Amino acid sequence: QVQLVESGGGLVQAGGSLRLSCTASGRTFSNYDMGWFRQAPGKEREFVAAITRVGVRTYYAEYVKGRFTISRDNAKNTVYLQMNSLKPDDTAVYYCAALSRRGGSFYSSDQYDLWGQGTQVTVSS
Repeated sequence: QVQLVESGGGLVQAGGSLRLSCTASGRTFSNYDMGWFRQAPGKEREFVAAITRVGVRTYYAEYVKGRFTISRDNAKNTVYLQMNSLKPDDTAVYYCAALSRRGGSFYSSDQYDLWGQGTQVTVSS
């Protein structure tokens, strides 16, 4: 069983950057597609980005496309989310998630098997 731990969140001014990391325990990290989701207060959890098992394909929500980049290093059991040009609307708890089922929808949170505990990102105006 893989366990996920996020890090890298914090407080940043609008226009700034942060890089989130999600490190997985266990030896089966490359068996999972990985995703990032976020949840702002009073809002539902929403898709941010996803990456396939060996990193060949990536997927982004429209509202982060061109600003955020997802990547992974399977040798380090880690997936990253580089966030640039941050906006106050990006303020949320960010979660990484692991998807084991091939053919599952990257965009739907209920497809993911495993979740991290989340890391807070706050963007001040």
